[in-house]
Amino acid sequence: MTTAAAEPVPRSRVGVAARIWSLVKRHALTVYALLVVLYLMLPIAVVILFSFNDPVGRFNYVWQGFTLEHWQNWDGVLGIRHAVVTSLEIGLLGTLVATALGTLMALAIVRHGFRGRGTTNLLVFLPMSTPEIVLGASLLTLFLNTTTVFTLGYWTIFIAHVMFVISFVVVTVKARLIGFDRHLEEAAMDLGANEWTTFRKVTLPLLAPAMLAAALLGFALSLDDFVITYLVAGSEQTFPLFVWGIARVAVPPQVNVVASGIFLVAIAIAFGNAVWQIRSARRQRRGQA
Repeated sequence: MTTAAAEPVPRSRVGVAARIWSLVKRHALTVYALLVVLYLMLPIAVVILFSFNDPVGRFNYVWQGFTLEHWQNWDGVLGIRHAVVTSLEIGLLGTLVATALGTLMALAIVRHGFRGRGTTNLLVFLPMSTPEIVLGASLLTLFLNTTTVFTLGYWTIFIAHVMFVISFVVVTVKARLIGFDRHLEEAAMDLGANEWTTFRKVTLPLLAPAMLAAALLGFALSLDDFVITYLVAGSEQTFPLFVWGIARVAVPPQVNVVASGIFLVAIAIAFGNAVWQIRSARRQRRGQA
């Protein structure tokens, strides 16, 4: 019994298969990244879509029809305006204070040697590594044991947010300082600038993109925080606390509207910051050339 010889595979097929495999290898990571981004953005897309929904009942879970009424009347739900304003105020004020303090701490840790520098560097990371429930409970204990100084409410939320946002600011600014070219500052001082002028005209502009990135991250964390805020808020109400409280009885479309608005503004600011950093890096490369 004889077996028939296998027919050779045409070269054209081999060439097509090789090109397809090469294409897959070249773009597999890109496709994977796009799928991950789609997976992350899908819930946000649903939130934005349902901000235009016109639900029949109290819960905005089933699509009923398109309307712009809730965008025009975003504060139509009792208490939502106060919660949003409180969140924005605490987020902006806390981020401003945390960015200023965190930048100075990063400069001290990176550029100056002092006793306890290692311990300080370790303590900076503790709020990041500590579970929020533990940090919130510790702060609540502190505030309750100092009732003559602190009353649970607006300012205790502010203090708590500054405390855990500072860590993220320090880490972000430290990463920029490690790669900072000190020769630029030395050149400015050789040309007659004093320490304050050098800091204002050389150091601060070069640190500004990292500071803005840290501020955006801190503001997002402050605006989003629930666990720590819930424990130290007292009778005060931020937007996350408002959503948690109202979700037990209703989910009005105005919640989606506010969330969508915050997300779109954050994306616009982040995009502007990215463009600014790219242009700043290009100007710096031109100056060095």
